[in-house]
Amino acid sequence: MRTAAISMPRLDKMPGMFFSASPKDLKEASHSLLDDKTQRKRPKTFGMDVKAYLRSMIPHLESGMKSSKSKDILSAEEVMQWSQSLEKLLANQTGQSIFGNFLKSEFSEENIEFWLACEDYKKTESDLLSSKAETIYKAFVHSDAVKQINIDFRTRESTAKKIKAPTPTSFDEAQKVIYTLMEKDSYPRFLKSNIYLNLLNDLQANSLK
Repeated sequence: MRTAAISMPRLDKMPGMFFSASPKDLKEASHSLLDDKTQRKRPKTFGMDVKAYLRSMIPHLESGMKSSKSKDILSAEEVMQWSQSLEKLLANQTGQSIFGNFLKSEFSEENIEFWLACEDYKKTESDLLSSKAETIYKAFVHSDAVKQINIDFRTRESTAKKIKAPTPTSFDEAQKVIYTLMEKDSYPRFLKSNIYLNLLNDLQANSLK
């Protein structure tokens, strides 16, 4: 009795299955994927460095303040004064934190973080200016900065030149641009936000008790 020959279909010809890549191609693709993952991890590491710097410099903003704690140390009159100008809001440490939380909700917290970094920089001792200027520049101003601020090309280039021979005013131009941006854009929205209005209403209600 003759046994019928069974022909096995080639896997690479079966519909819906693709085996065109050679072992060499697969190996190269694997290395490429690993390289991509490594590259994606690098900015994250730098971001952690920036966060550590910000935490040490402006801890009240980085850690955030609970609204209940804010109410304990604020008065309705004080919070009402924040509506007079951005300058009055930023002059108050709790105001900085609450405004920072609002900017975070809008994904633009880098603006107040940069502004506060500049305020801190101006108080820096001369022998530390160079290292701190480089840290702030890499964190906020450089074109590849993790928390890049929205400034024009001329201001970015001008700031890059100034930090080569840093002085306490090296970031003044860029800081002014960001302040104006917050003043005209984020600050008016903050005054209409639930974050601000709810806090003010709660404080006013408590003052009547």
